Amino acid sequence: MASASEPAYFAKARQAGRPVVRDLPKFDLDAYIANYKGKTRFARLLHIGTISTLLAPEALRYAVAEAKQGRDIRRYDAAVSAIREIMPGDRNVTADVAWKEKVQKQIKAESDRLETELKGYKNNLIKESIRMGYDDLGQHYHRTGELVESVKAFGRMRDFCTTPSHVVVMNLRLISVSIDQGNWLAVQTNVQKLRSPGQQFAEAQRLAAKLSAAMGLALLASGSYREAAQEFIDTDPRMTHARLDDPTDEEAFNEVMTPNDVAVYGGLCALASMDRTDLQKKILENNKFRSYLELEPHIRRAITFFVSSKFSLCLSILDSYRSDYMLDIHLQQHLGELYSQIRSKAIQQYFVPFSCATFAALGAAFDTDEQTIEQELTDMVKRGSLDARIDLVDRVLVARTLEARRNVHEHALQMAKEYERTAHLRILRTEIIHAVLEVADKGKALGSGIALDHTGGGEQLYGNSSADPFFGERSGRSLRSGLRG
Repeated sequence: MASASEPAYFAKARQAGRPVVRDLPKFDLDAYIANYKGKTRFARLLHIGTISTLLAPEALRYAVAEAKQGRDIRRYDAAVSAIREIMPGDRNVTADVAWKEKVQKQIKAESDRLETELKGYKNNLIKESIRMGYDDLGQHYHRTGELVESVKAFGRMRDFCTTPSHVVVMNLRLISVSIDQGNWLAVQTNVQKLRSPGQQFAEAQRLAAKLSAAMGLALLASGSYREAAQEFIDTDPRMTHARLDDPTDEEAFNEVMTPNDVAVYGGLCALASMDRTDLQKKILENNKFRSYLELEPHIRRAITFFVSSKFSLCLSILDSYRSDYMLDIHLQQHLGELYSQIRSKAIQQYFVPFSCATFAALGAAFDTDEQTIEQELTDMVKRGSLDARIDLVDRVLVARTLEARRNVHEHALQMAKEYERTAHLRILRTEIIHAVLEVADKGKALGSGIALDHTGGGEQLYGNSSADPFFGERSGRSLRSGLRG
């Protein structure tokens, strides 16, 4: 039941099955949002404002102020609409009509100016000017929220790119717009174009960290957690040295994510998809990714505990940060599945050395009650992720016993049968060739260097079958004699 201070919006959201965060996160909202810029800054504020009962008022007011600093009227309307639903008595509940009309006029004037300039460039037939005209128009559409038109403008730059650096700039623009659109397939496509082995772009090598981060984010969004983890792990550590407050720093990628996000996304995806050996080699012993883990030490501790088989400590760390991750715009939709996979792997690894374990012991090991652990074990057995049987009478989990000796004998007998069958088929093939019963085209081999020549006055057998010790001398034995015994 909702508390007295909780807005009715969140009670309805909870009844509708939408996620609601009632706990206070560990981060400070001002310090957290200061690390981002561009459209992701507004998107994260709006996401926090519509999902957190405690941070909603502050986050939504920041979202309205952030929207009014730009020229995207749709973002402003979305923020005002959210405030109207969550905080009906707030002063920002009424839209600033004068500001909207002013911005609309500015957008129209800027669009007309850029389109006029582009027409002039096309008349002059100067490729570089046309490319820059499309670039300016695409960035203008991106700033104003016309993402479809922005993609079209950036895509038309392709025919007017004259240097590799132009191609890199075009694809980076398309990647940025595609991320804002949520078009993850387009993100992967444009990253692969810059990574194409047939074309080596010097600028792409310098921007490798951004490409890896963007590809990892796209794979995370598509649910490919192991591939996403590998991309985040391979992200060049130069991003950790970026100055997030400097808009001219080309190493920064905080219009999409920060180095802290790379550590969190990569660490959670790795825990959900890699075994302990891979976690040790690819995460803890990876000097490149260590620079990111130093920014989020709790992720490193969780991975270390998992590798050391201290699963309850690992899961307790992750549970303590659940509220923070639920407020992340990219993690929220996948957090339940990631946590479920991590917990399932922990239960599997915990049960490996035992032939049986009681529900009480498992519940104590994973800090839960017997009913919950019973349901988890049932789901894991049904999915096939846990090779064990559940005894509901004695309330124990029993490992399946492997009869290794019997399995070896069955495998040996099966191999003997296959060998016998193969031997019979080879003898049959040999006798068919000896009896000259095989029909073949001119010059086609009949096996072991034997061929028929149909030219001339009869059939002549070529090859070395009579001298071959395998075939022996050619005799008139019947097929039956060859297969006897």
